[in-house]
Amino acid sequence: MIKERIDIENINGQIFEIKIIEPDDSKPASFTHYLHNHKNGVSKFYKTEAISYVKGILEKEYPSTQITTEVAESALQYLLFDLNKTARFPSPENPTFKFIDLFAGIGGFRIGAQNNNGKCVFSSEWDKFAQETYQSNFGEIPFGDITKIDANSIPNHDILFAGFPCQPFSYSGRNEGFKDKTRGTLFFDILRILETKKPKMFLLENVKGLKSHNNGKTLQIIIDSLTNLGYHLNWEVLKSTDFGLPQKRERWYCVGSLKPINFEFPEKKNEQVTLRSIIDPNEDSDNLKLTEFEQKRIDYHFQNVTDNYERVEHDSSKYEPNTKKGKHGVFSFQKKDGSLRFHVGDHAKTQIQEAFYCTLDTYSPTIIANRVPKLWDIGRKLSVLEAQRLQGFPDKYDFPVSDNQAYKQLGNSVSVPVIELIIEEMTKHL
Repeated sequence: MIKERIDIENINGQIFEIKIIEPDDSKPASFTHYLHNHKNGVSKFYKTEAISYVKGILEKEYPSTQITTEVAESALQYLLFDLNKTARFPSPENPTFKFIDLFAGIGGFRIGAQNNNGKCVFSSEWDKFAQETYQSNFGEIPFGDITKIDANSIPNHDILFAGFPCQPFSYSGRNEGFKDKTRGTLFFDILRILETKKPKMFLLENVKGLKSHNNGKTLQIIIDSLTNLGYHLNWEVLKSTDFGLPQKRERWYCVGSLKPINFEFPEKKNEQVTLRSIIDPNEDSDNLKLTEFEQKRIDYHFQNVTDNYERVEHDSSKYEPNTKKGKHGVFSFQKKDGSLRFHVGDHAKTQIQEAFYCTLDTYSPTIIANRVPKLWDIGRKLSVLEAQRLQGFPDKYDFPVSDNQAYKQLGNSVSVPVIELIIEEMTKHL
């Protein structure tokens, strides 16, 4: 439930109270988008549904009162307070460009764009928990499933942002062109919005593996599809460790522009960053501590290692002999950077990584939805606050969801400082 209550006084001599309800359809999203954009001419895209939303809420709250469309519109106009002033991360007062936030997640693109003086005029995110986090920080409920949204209902904008999921494409298809090959994927929805709205530029983000997926055929379809729409492309794989974050997160970034530009991706910083820079030394929550099993085998490694970088074999007798652990054993190995890894099998066998433990003086592996970095030297995993620092989110960013949801959302997000630097360069070419 989105917990927000708004008092409305003196509408046709009556006093009403409106509560923003859970966004089970597009109307609550239209309502917040209307309030965010009533000063810039974009509100016309959201007005009809915003009035309908207000009318429905008033009818529900005051069943004995006749609520006409005129009353609802009066209420909507009365509600033209500035949501931006109450948002943790408000839009700039005098923006220089407009953007849309597709597959918005928790707004990593939005923070980077707003920090470059951009104004969001449309956001879309289907996950209800991510919607709640987004609303808590930006005062706006994203629209839901992008596949159900008419591109013509999206306001005009200068830049499109999308960290889209990578889905399998049809490489043979029916030979009806790129649209056919991407139909049924979420990338298709990016294409149809680009084709309809023709923004000056876009920025896409995806996993590094997109480069090699299906021997490069997936990436080639993406490139061909975008260039077929008239866009000039520049793409690069960048690591978050090169931009002030202690996380080896490698991601594919693609900038497209309608006009040919001399675009340059940001140069990496020379500074060395470690997890020590994001750790809260006062954090000692019991729920973050490593399990007894984990701690015991970490202790076993250091009690039995004779050379700094040798492998230590652990007791595998408790595993069934027909399992991989039973067949090949479990080995631990400390790398030169201090991180500690556990493998199934030694260096001459399977080497399936089973667990990875960082240390304060190195960086973490990529944080993903189901993996929170753990440190052997302080005996715990990262807190939500530390995980958001790992992705470059400010400390004041709010997670009104469970810790598990927060970790998942951060794992699915973008690294904000990298995004911000790319957008800074993009704005030079608008």
